[in-house]
Amino acid sequence: MSFDPLNILLLAVALVVFWRLRSVLGTRTGTEKPPFDLFGTRRGTQDPNAPVTRLPETPPPSAKDSADREPALPVWKGYAEDGSALASGLERIAGTDPAFSPRGFVEGAKLAYEMIIDAFAKGDKAALKNLLSKEVFDGFSRAIDGRTSYGQRVESRFVGIDKATILQADLTGRKASITVEFVSELISATYDKAGQVVDGNPSEIRQVTDVWTFERDVGSRDPNWKLVATEAPA
Repeated sequence: MSFDPLNILLLAVALVVFWRLRSVLGTRTGTEKPPFDLFGTRRGTQDPNAPVTRLPETPPPSAKDSADREPALPVWKGYAEDGSALASGLERIAGTDPAFSPRGFVEGAKLAYEMIIDAFAKGDKAALKNLLSKEVFDGFSRAIDGRTSYGQRVESRFVGIDKATILQADLTGRKASITVEFVSELISATYDKAGQVVDGNPSEIRQVTDVWTFERDVGSRDPNWKLVATEAPA
């Protein structure tokens, strides 16, 4: 019997490969743990009739749940009566300007009111110019100039706003207008050249009621409202 050197070489390679596989994979003893089943789909050696435990599922929202949700409140809620001209006006403004809200407007109007009262008392025309329409600015400017010509000065201290109530709201084309009644408290006194008080009282808190109308072009990028009219309360 002759030996083929090639057969001997192939046998040696096979033995080496088998030995390496054995060292890497090892041998099965029957006690190995089954691989972890991430999705819980494998039953293993459990009773095939045993129930499968499932995690609770969140049911999709039903039509009843959607119906139970409270609808969004009308934009005029808390500022006007249902069906009133004021409610209709606020709705039209909000429909044209989605950023508008009566609450935000009132807060801004209160701030503007205080700034205008303070600037007028100080005779600060530059501060007034950005807050007033041209017609109202001209009227305030004449009053400041007349006061100055008589040598008068005003000392005023703003105490606070007791109430700011929207009386009217309207939208004509792109022009929105809102009328507000302010009830405020302030201390104010006007002095003449000699320093004598000619109007008001520097130590008395006075309650003042003003009715002001603000306007804004809702199609403009400028978000600010301007004072366009002042009047005495009815």
